[in-house]
Amino acid sequence: MLALFAAVLLPQLPPQPIAPREVESPALVAAAIPEGSSDRTLRVGDHDLQVYLHRPASWRGTRMLFVLHGVLRNADEYRDHAMAMGVRFDALIVAPKFDSERFPSRAYQRGGILREDGSAAPPKEWTYALIPQLAGSVRAIAGRQSLPYWILGHSAGGQFVMRMSAFQDTGAERLVAANPGTDLLPLRTRPFGYGFGALPEELANDTRIRRYLAAPLSIYLGTADDVADENFEISENGMAQGAGRHQRGLACYWTGKTLAESRGWEFGWRLVEAPGIGHDHQLMFDHPNCEQALFGTGGLEAPAPKSGLPAAEEKPKEPAPARKH
Repeated sequence: MLALFAAVLLPQLPPQPIAPREVESPALVAAAIPEGSSDRTLRVGDHDLQVYLHRPASWRGTRMLFVLHGVLRNADEYRDHAMAMGVRFDALIVAPKFDSERFPSRAYQRGGILREDGSAAPPKEWTYALIPQLAGSVRAIAGRQSLPYWILGHSAGGQFVMRMSAFQDTGAERLVAANPGTDLLPLRTRPFGYGFGALPEELANDTRIRRYLAAPLSIYLGTADDVADENFEISENGMAQGAGRHQRGLACYWTGKTLAESRGWEFGWRLVEAPGIGHDHQLMFDHPNCEQALFGTGGLEAPAPKSGLPAAEEKPKEPAPARKH
């Protein structure tokens, strides 16, 4: 009776919001993201994305590592094949799936910069814009709002990462483009996808290209990825970059480096090779030089070519067997 009387007389206060905070307790983190492999659907922007996660048993909350799949859209396989990196690098593995129905090559490999009719899309529509939002969602789930992250994409995912580094501020510590099929040359004489041509001025001016060359981008190449497989692009613009993915990546790196040096611009790219590795994401992940590509430690960076630039058909005058994908 007294409790009822008090409930009637005392004012009913609204629930007080709880201020966000960092979760330091491993038990609380484990409750949010279970140990081992899991998956969940997250609302990111206007999209529901299937996200595959792996939390190593030894994870101390040091970092998270995004792995971006290739043209097969096999995010679950990428998560599974990145588990060893999770242990090596004390990383929570995050592998989002960009299905081909909603994210065809225009919206995945090329990030949705241009709409289907060729007109420029606003930045809020870019697929690239989903990455920092997804990072924020995973941080919120883990209760670690300042958790640093790295991004590693292979093949079509490597194309996505490379082009994203030119247009989107992700907040990632490092972006690694591994074995991309075609590369974004810092030239306006090539159409978008292969260069900055035919883009609006604000997306292709000197300032944009200069920011691209300063981006924390690693071009990570398997030296045996020089065979044209069933998914290798053989378009005129693609073949102009080189006869294999390794050659194309080298041409992009040295074109960028030469341009930055000629202009006195900051150059933030890193070139790392995995000797003897072909177009296989798991072997690229497992190779010791993957650490160099991600963190600048361990392994070896690729040496400069002994005789001039790799085959790129112009000097940088601007601006003024089944394989795993």
